[in-house]
Amino acid sequence: MPDTTELAEGAQPAEQRRVRISSPTSLLAVIPPLLGFEPSEPSLVVIGTESTSAEVRITIRFDIPEGRIAAAVVGEAIGYLADNRVTAAAVVGYGPDCLVDPVAGEVLRRFPKAGIALVEVLRAHDHRYWSYVCANRGCCPPDGTPFDAKAHPAAAKFAGKPVLASRAALAQTIAPVTGEEAGAMVRADRRAEARARRLVREAGNGTGRKAWRRALRGPGLLAVSEAIALYREGQSLPSRNAAAWLALVLEELPVRDDAWARMDPKHNAAHRRLWTDVTRLARPGYVAAPAALLAFTAWQSGNGALANVALDRALADQPGYSMARLLRQALDCGAPPSVARLPMTPEDVAASYQAQYSEEEDGEVDSGSQTGHDADDEQAAGLLS
Repeated sequence: MPDTTELAEGAQPAEQRRVRISSPTSLLAVIPPLLGFEPSEPSLVVIGTESTSAEVRITIRFDIPEGRIAAAVVGEAIGYLADNRVTAAAVVGYGPDCLVDPVAGEVLRRFPKAGIALVEVLRAHDHRYWSYVCANRGCCPPDGTPFDAKAHPAAAKFAGKPVLASRAALAQTIAPVTGEEAGAMVRADRRAEARARRLVREAGNGTGRKAWRRALRGPGLLAVSEAIALYREGQSLPSRNAAAWLALVLEELPVRDDAWARMDPKHNAAHRRLWTDVTRLARPGYVAAPAALLAFTAWQSGNGALANVALDRALADQPGYSMARLLRQALDCGAPPSVARLPMTPEDVAASYQAQYSEEEDGEVDSGSQTGHDADDEQAAGLLS
């Protein structure tokens, strides 16, 4: 799947990061900060701009593995640009000519036919670039033009914005903790599970999935609201025990969906920090929910690369996790951040589940054949509709 960076709904670039892309070198200089990491080879980067203001609207990076049909890559790119109503683009292929040339040829042929004006088409490799649209040997020699993207003044406009060495380095920012911290989280998990079992026993409502859900719903909703409030105030979870408990209660769909419905974009940075912390600390079996919530908040901010690596973690933990599959489908279809809205309030979510569970208690719904995340497709889809 491609990595994308998009301008979120209503967002405006910071004044200090406004930069005029007026040359191939300035284009190459702004791509790493736009992506958040250095593009690897071989890959294709497409920068789509607003038709009226010429401001960057979307930045997309595609892998170009050997043997992949160039037309497929270009077709995906055109689809993303069309979905975001982009009519002008600059394109850079990173890698040797044997891999980039076929893709560039498809770009030159198909973008104009799709109504997308090409501002520039480059190949970059070994600190040199070649232009596919300039035939002037004086400025675009056959041997390529040397460039140093980091030294260009355009790169300085993004000072303070972290640029990681690669997409793998981005994935490492949400990788699970290791060593002593991992051991401490194993012990915290055991305490959280013991606490959950104790609550079920104290509730005295029988055994099985329903009893577990009844006993954990209230404490889970409280844990979510407290954690969100802490991070919005600039604080963090107070202990590993708190992180383990939060990861455990998020396995309950009413609790997870309550958290989902509270992801107000106004607090996006705080929410991303919260779900990054929980995703890194969560032990196997408890990663999917916080990682999917991290993916949603990353998508809200237009950070498709982070959203995709978070979904990778969610689906590695639970391959059938419905929320993660729905988000992956949305991202793969090129849905813009404006789609990552909150059509349901926490109150709506609570009412929806209350009605569902009331029907189950009355025997109108047979939930015995639906367990865990196979049963939440409809609820999760409602939050994306």
